[in-house]
Amino acid sequence: MALQSLPGNFNLDRSRNATVQVFEHLRELIVTIALEPGTVLARQQLAEYFKLSTTPIRDALLRLEEERLVDIYPQHLTRVSAIDLASARQAHVLRLSVELEMAHQLSKQRPPNLDGSLSDLITRQQQALERKDLESFARIDLEFHRTMYAAADIADLWDLVRRLSGNLDRLRRLHLPLNSKAQRILDDHSAIANAIAAGASDQAREAVRHHLSGTLSEIDALRDKYPDFVLPPPG
Repeated sequence: MALQSLPGNFNLDRSRNATVQVFEHLRELIVTIALEPGTVLARQQLAEYFKLSTTPIRDALLRLEEERLVDIYPQHLTRVSAIDLASARQAHVLRLSVELEMAHQLSKQRPPNLDGSLSDLITRQQQALERKDLESFARIDLEFHRTMYAAADIADLWDLVRRLSGNLDRLRRLHLPLNSKAQRILDDHSAIANAIAAGASDQAREAVRHHLSGTLSEIDALRDKYPDFVLPPPG
Protein backbone atom coordinates (compact mmCIF):
# COMPACT_ATOMS: atom_id res chain seq x y z
CA MET A 1 0.00 0.00 0.00
CA ALA A 2 1.17 3.52 -0.70
CA LEU A 3 1.94 5.94 2.11
CA GLN A 4 -0.71 8.63 2.04
CA SER A 5 0.56 10.65 4.99
CA LEU A 6 2.45 10.05 8.20
CA PRO A 7 0.36 10.17 11.37
CA GLY A 8 1.37 12.49 14.17
CA ASN A 9 3.70 15.45 14.17
CA PHE A 10 7.46 15.74 13.97
CA ASN A 11 9.54 18.59 15.34
CA LEU A 12 13.25 18.38 14.68
CA ASP A 13 15.51 18.95 17.68
CA ARG A 14 18.49 20.80 16.22
CA SER A 15 20.67 19.72 19.15
CA ARG A 16 20.34 16.02 18.23
CA ASN A 17 21.38 13.94 15.24
CA ALA A 18 18.73 14.13 12.52
CA THR A 19 19.11 10.51 11.40
CA VAL A 20 18.53 9.28 14.95
CA GLN A 21 15.36 11.35 15.26
CA VAL A 22 13.97 10.12 11.93
CA PHE A 23 14.78 6.55 12.90
CA GLU A 24 13.12 6.89 16.32
CA HIS A 25 10.00 8.50 14.85
CA LEU A 26 9.54 5.94 12.08
CA ARG A 27 10.34 3.05 14.40
CA GLU A 28 7.67 4.18 16.85
CA LEU A 29 5.10 4.39 14.04
CA ILE A 30 6.02 0.92 12.79
CA VAL A 31 6.13 -0.76 16.21
CA THR A 32 2.76 0.71 17.19
CA ILE A 33 1.27 -0.45 13.83
CA ALA A 34 0.47 3.16 12.90
CA LEU A 35 2.43 2.21 9.76
CA GLU A 36 1.12 -1.19 8.73
CA PRO A 37 3.15 -3.95 7.08
CA GLY A 38 3.28 -3.41 3.33
CA THR A 39 3.23 0.39 3.53
CA VAL A 40 5.62 1.84 0.94
CA LEU A 41 7.99 4.46 2.37
CA ALA A 42 9.00 6.83 -0.42
CA ARG A 43 12.19 8.69 0.45
CA GLN A 44 11.17 11.94 -1.21
CA GLN A 45 7.82 11.95 0.57
CA LEU A 46 9.55 11.24 3.88
CA ALA A 47 12.07 14.02 3.19
CA GLU A 48 9.21 16.47 2.69
CA TYR A 49 7.50 15.34 5.89
CA PHE A 50 10.65 15.59 8.02
CA LYS A 51 11.83 18.73 6.17
CA LEU A 52 15.24 17.14 5.66
CA SER A 53 17.39 15.99 2.78
CA THR A 54 17.11 12.37 1.66
CA THR A 55 20.46 11.47 3.28
CA PRO A 56 19.23 11.16 6.90
CA ILE A 57 16.09 9.48 5.56
CA ARG A 58 18.18 6.86 3.75
CA ASP A 59 20.37 6.28 6.80
CA ALA A 60 17.35 5.92 9.10
CA LEU A 61 15.75 3.40 6.73
CA LEU A 62 18.97 1.37 6.71
CA ARG A 63 18.83 1.18 10.52
CA LEU A 64 15.22 0.05 10.34
CA GLU A 65 16.24 -2.63 7.85
CA GLU A 66 18.87 -3.88 10.31
CA GLU A 67 16.08 -4.36 12.86
CA ARG A 68 13.99 -6.24 10.26
CA LEU A 69 11.26 -3.61 10.32
CA VAL A 70 11.50 -2.55 6.68
CA ASP A 71 12.48 -4.25 3.44
CA ILE A 72 14.66 -2.20 1.09
CA TYR A 73 14.73 -3.04 -2.59
CA PRO A 74 17.59 -0.95 -4.05
CA GLN A 75 16.59 1.40 -6.87
CA HIS A 76 12.99 0.29 -6.42
CA LEU A 77 11.19 0.87 -3.10
CA THR A 78 11.22 0.52 0.66
CA ARG A 79 8.25 -0.87 2.53
CA VAL A 80 7.32 -1.78 6.08
CA SER A 81 8.07 -5.48 6.49
CA ALA A 82 5.67 -8.16 7.63
CA ILE A 83 6.25 -9.25 11.22
CA ASP A 84 9.18 -11.67 11.35
CA LEU A 85 8.36 -14.47 13.78
CA ALA A 86 11.95 -15.72 13.93
CA SER A 87 13.07 -12.27 15.06
CA ALA A 88 10.22 -12.07 17.57
CA ARG A 89 11.06 -15.48 19.05
CA GLN A 90 14.73 -14.62 19.44
CA ALA A 91 13.84 -11.38 21.19
CA HIS A 92 11.51 -13.33 23.47
CA VAL A 93 14.28 -15.77 24.46
CA LEU A 94 16.62 -12.88 25.23
CA ARG A 95 14.06 -10.94 27.21
CA LEU A 96 12.90 -13.98 29.16
CA SER A 97 16.46 -14.92 30.08
CA VAL A 98 17.27 -11.42 31.28
CA GLU A 99 14.03 -10.77 33.15
CA LEU A 100 13.97 -14.10 34.97
CA GLU A 101 17.39 -13.32 36.45
CA MET A 102 16.37 -9.71 37.02
CA ALA A 103 13.29 -10.77 38.99
CA HIS A 104 15.44 -13.09 41.09
CA GLN A 105 17.96 -10.36 41.88
CA LEU A 106 15.34 -7.72 42.66
CA SER A 107 13.53 -10.12 44.98
CA LYS A 108 16.75 -10.67 46.87
CA GLN A 109 17.94 -7.06 46.91
CA ARG A 110 14.57 -5.27 47.19
CA PRO A 111 15.93 -1.86 46.10
CA PRO A 112 14.58 1.15 48.01
CA ASN A 113 11.61 2.91 46.39
CA LEU A 114 11.08 0.17 43.79
CA ASP A 115 7.83 -1.03 45.38
CA GLY A 116 6.39 2.47 45.33
CA SER A 117 7.51 3.13 41.76
CA LEU A 118 5.97 -0.10 40.44
CA SER A 119 2.77 0.48 42.41
CA ASP A 120 2.42 3.96 40.94
CA LEU A 121 2.94 2.63 37.41
CA ILE A 122 0.33 -0.08 37.94
CA THR A 123 -2.15 2.56 39.14
CA ARG A 124 -1.47 4.72 36.10
CA GLN A 125 -1.83 1.71 33.83
CA GLN A 126 -5.16 0.80 35.45
CA GLN A 127 -6.37 4.35 34.85
CA ALA A 128 -5.29 4.19 31.19
CA LEU A 129 -7.18 0.92 30.78
CA GLU A 130 -10.30 2.42 32.35
CA ARG A 131 -10.07 5.26 29.82
CA LYS A 132 -9.54 2.69 27.06
CA ASP A 133 -6.34 4.58 26.23
CA LEU A 134 -4.25 1.72 24.88
CA GLU A 135 -1.52 4.05 23.63
CA SER A 136 -0.81 5.29 27.14
CA PHE A 137 -1.28 1.77 28.50
CA ALA A 138 1.44 0.45 26.18
CA ARG A 139 3.83 3.29 27.07
CA ILE A 140 3.38 2.62 30.78
CA ASP A 141 3.91 -1.09 30.12
CA LEU A 142 7.38 -0.30 28.79
CA GLU A 143 8.06 2.07 31.66
CA PHE A 144 7.16 -0.67 34.18
CA HIS A 145 9.83 -2.97 32.76
CA ARG A 146 12.38 -0.19 32.22
CA THR A 147 12.03 0.77 35.88
CA MET A 148 12.96 -2.76 36.94
CA TYR A 149 15.98 -2.85 34.63
CA ALA A 150 17.15 0.46 36.10
CA ALA A 151 16.61 -0.78 39.66
CA ALA A 152 18.65 -3.89 38.86
CA ASP A 153 21.41 -1.66 37.43
CA ILE A 154 21.21 -3.26 33.97
CA ALA A 155 19.90 -0.28 31.98
CA ASP A 156 22.24 -1.07 29.08
CA LEU A 157 20.54 -4.45 28.71
CA TRP A 158 17.19 -2.65 28.48
CA ASP A 159 18.52 -0.70 25.51
CA LEU A 160 19.76 -3.92 23.89
CA VAL A 161 16.45 -5.71 24.43
CA ARG A 162 14.52 -2.75 23.00
CA ARG A 163 16.68 -2.68 19.85
CA LEU A 164 16.00 -6.35 19.19
CA SER A 165 12.31 -6.38 20.10
CA GLY A 166 10.69 -4.47 17.23
CA ASN A 167 8.91 -7.48 15.76
CA LEU A 168 7.95 -8.86 19.17
CA ASP A 169 6.56 -5.48 20.13
CA ARG A 170 4.48 -5.38 16.95
CA LEU A 171 2.95 -8.73 17.84
CA ARG A 172 2.20 -7.46 21.32
CA ARG A 173 0.47 -4.36 19.93
CA LEU A 174 -1.72 -6.51 17.68
CA HIS A 175 -2.57 -8.70 20.66
CA LEU A 176 -3.24 -5.86 23.12
CA PRO A 177 -6.89 -5.09 22.14
CA LEU A 178 -7.87 -8.77 21.99
CA ASN A 179 -9.21 -11.26 24.51
CA SER A 180 -8.77 -9.07 27.62
CA LYS A 181 -5.02 -9.02 26.97
CA ALA A 182 -4.60 -5.59 28.58
CA GLN A 183 -6.23 -6.71 31.82
CA ARG A 184 -4.01 -9.80 31.90
CA ILE A 185 -0.93 -7.61 31.49
CA LEU A 186 -2.09 -5.50 34.41
CA ASP A 187 -2.70 -8.58 36.55
CA ASP A 188 0.73 -9.94 35.64
CA HIS A 189 2.40 -6.67 36.57
CA SER A 190 0.71 -6.77 39.95
CA ALA A 191 1.85 -10.35 40.49
CA ILE A 192 5.45 -9.49 39.59
CA ALA A 193 5.52 -6.38 41.79
CA ASN A 194 3.92 -8.17 44.76
CA ALA A 195 6.35 -11.09 44.55
CA ILE A 196 9.37 -8.78 44.39
CA ALA A 197 8.05 -6.74 47.32
CA ALA A 198 7.61 -9.94 49.35
CA GLY A 199 11.11 -11.14 48.49
CA ALA A 200 9.59 -14.24 46.90
CA SER A 201 12.10 -15.05 44.16
CA ASP A 202 10.43 -18.20 42.84
CA GLN A 203 7.04 -16.50 42.63
CA ALA A 204 8.54 -13.48 40.92
CA ARG A 205 10.26 -15.64 38.32
CA GLU A 206 7.09 -17.63 37.67
CA ALA A 207 5.09 -14.41 37.30
CA VAL A 208 7.63 -13.11 34.76
CA ARG A 209 7.55 -16.38 32.83
CA HIS A 210 3.75 -16.31 32.70
CA HIS A 211 3.72 -12.64 31.70
CA LEU A 212 6.16 -12.97 28.81
CA SER A 213 4.65 -16.16 27.36
CA GLY A 214 1.23 -14.76 26.49
CA THR A 215 1.63 -13.26 23.02
CA LEU A 216 3.75 -15.99 21.42
CA SER A 217 1.27 -18.60 22.62
CA GLU A 218 -1.37 -16.82 20.50
CA ILE A 219 0.61 -16.73 17.24
CA ASP A 220 -1.84 -18.88 15.27
CA ALA A 221 -4.80 -16.75 16.31
CA LEU A 222 -2.93 -13.54 15.49
CA ARG A 223 -1.90 -14.86 12.08
CA ASP A 224 -5.49 -15.88 11.33
CA LYS A 225 -6.78 -12.43 12.32
CA TYR A 226 -3.99 -10.49 10.56
CA PRO A 227 -2.91 -12.72 7.65
CA ASP A 228 -1.18 -9.86 5.81
CA PHE A 229 0.79 -8.74 8.86
CA VAL A 230 2.58 -11.87 10.06
CA LEU A 231 5.06 -13.90 8.00
CA PRO A 232 4.29 -17.63 7.87
CA PRO A 233 6.75 -19.90 9.68
CA PRO A 234 9.70 -21.10 7.59
CA GLY A 235 9.27 -24.41 5.79
